[in-house]
Parts: sequence; C-alpha cells; structure tokens
Amino acid sequence: MTDLVVVSLERWDDVWRRNQHLLWRLLHTDPALRVLFVEPPADPTHDVRSKRRPQLGHRPSDELLAGRLWRMRPVKPLPRRLDPRADDRLALQIERAAQRLGFDAPLLWVNDPGGAVLSRRTGWPTLYDMTDDWLAAERPGAELERIAAHERYLFAHAAEVVACSPELQRRKAPERPASMPAITVVRNAVDVAAYRRPRPRPADLPTGAVVLYVGTLHGDRLDVDLCAELAATLTGAAAVVFVGPDALTPAQSSRLRASGARLLGPRGHDEVVAYLQHADVLIVPHVVTSFTESLDPIKLYEYLAVDRPVVSTAVAGFRDAADPRVAIAAREDVIRVVQEALTTAAPPEWSAADVADWDERASAMRAVLDRMPAPA
Repeated sequence: MTDLVVVSLERWDDVWRRNQHLLWRLLHTDPALRVLFVEPPADPTHDVRSKRRPQLGHRPSDELLAGRLWRMRPVKPLPRRLDPRADDRLALQIERAAQRLGFDAPLLWVNDPGGAVLSRRTGWPTLYDMTDDWLAAERPGAELERIAAHERYLFAHAAEVVACSPELQRRKAPERPASMPAITVVRNAVDVAAYRRPRPRPADLPTGAVVLYVGTLHGDRLDVDLCAELAATLTGAAAVVFVGPDALTPAQSSRLRASGARLLGPRGHDEVVAYLQHADVLIVPHVVTSFTESLDPIKLYEYLAVDRPVVSTAVAGFRDAADPRVAIAAREDVIRVVQEALTTAAPPEWSAADVADWDERASAMRAVLDRMPAPA
C-alpha cells in the first residue's frame, strides 16, 4: 500500500478523532504511504440559509506532512433537491484531486457512507470503517434513505468492513454477504503516554471543584436536560464545564449556559489532556438510545488514562468497564452520585497498561488494509 484516499465524516483539525489518530500512526510506520484526507464538503448554500458566513472548500494542501498527507475540502455548490447529481460532482472533485497528486491506483477508506458514490465511480478497493450507526440516529427521512442506500452498496462491494464496537458489528453482520470477508472489530483507544504526562492547570478552568465533560456536544448523545439540572444543582459547590465542539442547537446551548454550565469550546488534542487531569469528577451524561448503544466512546479511554473518578449513565463502553473509577448511575441518580464523588477520596490508581493505546489499534487497522486486494 502506497496511496490511500480517506473520505472522512470530520475535518482534520486540532480536535483529533479516530481517523487522525490511526492515520498519523500509519504514516509514521510506513514511510512509503501517502494519504489524501477528504473533509466533509463545504455547503455555502446551506450556510446562507442558516444565516452563517459561507464556507468554501480548498484544494489539496500538504502543510501537515509535506509530500505525505494532503487535506482537501470539496464544495457542494447546490443542495441535492436542486442538483440530483450533487454527490457525483463531489466524487468527481475527489477523483480529479487524487489524479493530480499522482494517486493512480489508491485504496479507498470510507468513514462517511457517502463515499460509496466515489467507490462505485472509481472501482478503487474500498474499506468501510463504521464508527456510528447513523440509521439509528434522528435524521430526516430522505437522509436516512440515502445513508441506507450507501451502506447497502458498501456492504455488498467493500473489500473490508470494520466496526468500532462489537455491538455495531453484531447489528450490521446480517447485511454483509456471506461471500465477503466478515466485519472486523477495531475499537478506539488513547495515546496513553500523552495522557499520563502531568500538565499544568489550564488558566480558563474555573477555580474550585470542577465536574468536566470532554467531547463534542451533540444532541444525539448528550442529555441536555440532565446536564442543565446538574449544573444548577452544583452551583456554589462545583463548576460543571464542557470542553469540545458545540454541535447543539442554539436553544440547547443557551439552556446549558443559563443553568450555570461553562462551555469552553474545542481544545486541541494536546491541550485537552490538562483539562482532564485537573478535573475532580469526569462525567458522561449521555442518553441511552439505539444510536449510543452502537458507539465505542473515545472518551472512555481518555477518561481512564488520567485516573480521575468517572460518573456515567448506563451507556455502551462505560457500562461494561470493569474499573473501580467508573460509577454507573441511572439517570435519576446521576446528580447524587456526582455529589458523592466530589466528597469521596480518589479511587485507587489504575495501571495505564490496562488502557488500550492507539498504536495497538493502528496495527490492527494496518492488518485489515494489508488484506485488501491490490489496486488495479
């Protein structure tokens, strides 16, 4: 393998997710590997309708790792209802960018199910890396139908399919033809060494006790009502702080702020460690739904790596963690359990060796890529 085109659900920014961690390690263990990382498309028409400043795409740029890693952001000029070929036009932009870089016969890594259009168009050997069960999320009917069609194609034609959790593998296994390789589980992890290295307390972390949530604030996962109630109840005793990109509706964000919660916004993957290390209690106030049951939360590994008390609702990953630092609480008991954690002595230190590292996961993903057929 020398060339890899990755169609991602997220941009390559300072908030690193699964794709970035895996690809960065693959690039540094294989000096011949080149990667074209495709970010979600810019949608200026939607931005205007949403009263936001229109965002534009950009051509491939290799400022992150010269000659090895390029980022590009295609542009969707018109919505699908006005341009039925919008997805084909996006795929063509990616194909032409790959050709200009000399990616004549790459492998295709699809994280966004919409990458099925590019897979069909090019015939590039394809890996489908599933990180969420988007068909279980609350989405408009037309969007769910489009995702379902893309997944049907990928299950039938992708050379390899990877799931981030055993539950996601179980759900999707019946959709994979018996003639194709079975779905492989490659779970998430953490950079253990980075998270164990002591950091100074961030200047914008409130003084006094801190109850912290780290991760993207998203209505598909976060129980906003519970978070607001927690922040209001702890006023004067502890600050409830959220660190991560805010993908909530304006009303939801306003509700959290009105309750006294602090929304600090995103922090880089190196910076976020300090916030976790200096929290008194880490929280996972997630809703328990079919969608969240499919996840393998990266924050599970991040939280465990910093040796802090954790209070979580009974969500996948945390629910199954055999770790004395993790307290699982029913929704109605979360506030009480957090209050108890704030006044209880710190739990015994857990060995970092018991937390999965991204190096291990990158090796597992490399094994999957090595099984794929050679590009034509």
